[in-house]
Amino acid sequence: MTLEIDSVELEFDGKKVLYGIYIKSERGKVTGILGRNGCGKTSLLRILFGDLQPKYKNIRSNGKCFPGPMYTTGKIGYLPQYPLLPRHSSLKYVFGLFNASWEQFTNLFESFGEYDKSRIKDLSSGEIRVIEAYLILMSNKEIILLDEPFSFIAPIFVEKFKALIHQVKKKSIIVLTDHFYNDILDVSDTVYLLKNGCSKQIEDKKELKSEGYIN
Repeated sequence: MTLEIDSVELEFDGKKVLYGIYIKSERGKVTGILGRNGCGKTSLLRILFGDLQPKYKNIRSNGKCFPGPMYTTGKIGYLPQYPLLPRHSSLKYVFGLFNASWEQFTNLFESFGEYDKSRIKDLSSGEIRVIEAYLILMSNKEIILLDEPFSFIAPIFVEKFKALIHQVKKKSIIVLTDHFYNDILDVSDTVYLLKNGCSKQIEDKKELKSEGYIN
């Protein structure tokens, strides 16, 4: 399965944000997207998900154009930057809602075992982020979009998520963004840099330096 997007034209208040984009992702590979704040990374994921409509876009699945919002298919999962889970819901209710196993989760993230009777509001923002990222990754969707999954979580959890992503990519398309470029380079099979409204495929850290993204 492949997912492609191009011919995007997105502007806010008369300023073009995206206009020279081509991104291709496929099952079995992780696609990472890098770029500075305001370059359009989140907007691009929202366009793929379908809750942001640009002036123009061309999204193709397996080469066939998909004009409508992708979320209407039920085949796409999206981890946004904003809080995803209701604060007063219990963890067990939330895991049931996503048809996910609390036991499997706590086997991987052992420190969460003490929260079996807790609610979302009882956790720190970093702990909530771990749960949200896990639930989206394990949602059995054909396409998974992750907006900054490594931000605000402990390094030991980042490594666990990298291993999990490598497992899930065998059956799902995964597209993710983050500011931690080393983690993106480490976990991704293909990396694109968004700059000046356009995308460019990046091979290594040297290219990120030549593009002025890192020193």
